[in-house]
Amino acid sequence: MKKSMPTSFIPKTITVATCAALFVSMASFAAPSLKTDADKASYSIGASVGNYISGQVYNQVELGAEVNVDLVVQGFVDALKKQQQLTDEEVVTYLNQRAEELNQVRKANAEKLAAENIKAGEAFLAENKKKAGVTVTESGLQYEVLTKGTGNKPNPEDVVTVEYVGKLIDGTEFENTVGRKEPTRFALMTVIPGWEEGLKLMPMGSKYRFVIPANLAYGNEFVGEIPPQSTLIFEIELKNIEKPSEKKEARMMGMMPAH
Repeated sequence: MKKSMPTSFIPKTITVATCAALFVSMASFAAPSLKTDADKASYSIGASVGNYISGQVYNQVELGAEVNVDLVVQGFVDALKKQQQLTDEEVVTYLNQRAEELNQVRKANAEKLAAENIKAGEAFLAENKKKAGVTVTESGLQYEVLTKGTGNKPNPEDVVTVEYVGKLIDGTEFENTVGRKEPTRFALMTVIPGWEEGLKLMPMGSKYRFVIPANLAYGNEFVGEIPPQSTLIFEIELKNIEKPSEKKEARMMGMMPAH
C-alpha cells in the first residue's frame, strides 16, 4: 500500500513556507501537453524520477531529517541544466553524510523497538501459558490444540501442505493463506524453529494455535511486516504430508516408458 506523507512527520521547513515557495518556483511551468507517445514517454521519465524523489523525501522526513523541498527541486533543475552549485564530489560527500545519519537513526529506532517487543512478548507469553489447554514445550514454544487430526505426524525431511494465519501479539495479521488456490507447501526442515518443532507435534488433519517466542521465530531481523524480536501467533492446519520416497517414486514412474 502506497503511503501518503502524514503532516505530523513534516518539519516546518517543508510545510507552509516551503510549499508556498515550491508553488511559486513551479508556477512558471506550463501544464504539460501529452498528445503524442513521445510526449507521454518524456513525461513518464519525469514522473518516475519525481516518484523516486518523493519516496526519498518521505523516508528521510519520517526518520526526523530536515528536508527543504524547494532546494530539492532546485538541485534537480540545476542538474538538468548542468548548473550545479556544488561539485559532484561535494554532492556525494553530503549524501553519504546524510545516509550515515539516517542509518544511525534507523539503528537506534530498531534497538528501541526490539527492546519494547522483547518486553511485550515476555508479558504475552506469561499470560498465555496460564490459559486452559495451552502447553509449553521445553524450548518455550506454546501451543493449543484446536482440532486433533488422526493422521501421521511429519518428520523433519517431509514436505508438508498447510493453511495458516500469522499475527503479531497486538492482533496485526501479516499473512493469511486460507483459501488460496495454490496450496502452501514446503520442506519442514526449511522453516523457522518454532514451526519445525510445532508441526512435528501435529497429526495430519490437525489445527493448532502456536505462540512462538522471538528466539524461535525471526529474532532480531525485520521480515516483511514483522518487527525485530516479535513474538508471533500462528493458527496452522496441517493438510498433507509427503514423504521424500513417495515423491521420488512418483517422479520415477513419470519417467518410465509405457508398455
